[in-house]
Amino acid sequence: MSDEPLDQVANLRDVAHTDPRLRPGVLWRSAQPHAGDGTPREVDAWPPATVVDLRSAAEVPGAGHPLRLPGTQVHSVPLLDHAGDPAALEQRRRTLVEVYLAMLEPGTGLLRAVELVATSPAPVLVHCAAGKDRTGLVVALVLRLVGVSREAVLADFALTTAAMPDVVRRLLATSPLPPGADLSTLPAEYFTAPAETLAAVLDVWDAHDGGTQGWALAHGGAPDLVDRLRAQLL
Repeated sequence: MSDEPLDQVANLRDVAHTDPRLRPGVLWRSAQPHAGDGTPREVDAWPPATVVDLRSAAEVPGAGHPLRLPGTQVHSVPLLDHAGDPAALEQRRRTLVEVYLAMLEPGTGLLRAVELVATSPAPVLVHCAAGKDRTGLVVALVLRLVGVSREAVLADFALTTAAMPDVVRRLLATSPLPPGADLSTLPAEYFTAPAETLAAVLDVWDAHDGGTQGWALAHGGAPDLVDRLRAQLL
């Protein structure tokens, strides 16, 4: 485990590092913020103007989102019900690839989250519980739609592996496991960000007629979605 303080948002970064054409200070990704967190070191301004929270209702504390502040708009866009509940993960026993492909099904909120990135005041923070799986898919889709290379998208995704010890420390400090839950029995890939898991999703998008843009249009994306993303990010 690292010695990073528990009062800093974990796994936070500006995705502009993936491509020199991207404007800094527009799209950030992270694990879930906690009440009482200090100002993060990884970004130049805080709090974000817009938050896209991908967690299910069961994952949000009773006090509500800690960044629901004056000047910050928080949007709840659950991608998978109870996706961050360790007990539910134990029951499912699905591989990460299976979980990721399930998030490509209609009605999951994936394209809704991308629409919010395209249209909301920046900086936009996209997060789930760990900032790894659900966040990883939303960010990957945004980046591929604006033309960031497959290699750069996978490299950004893989950065989360180094952040996972801090992510787990913070999650356990604020949300103790329910009785009978045992993280040690979960597959190791749940605690890393192996590029091959996201690559399976990129393969689906790349193989679609029209590539990632064609996939987004076929699954309900607005015809001008890519244009709005480019205007926002490039």
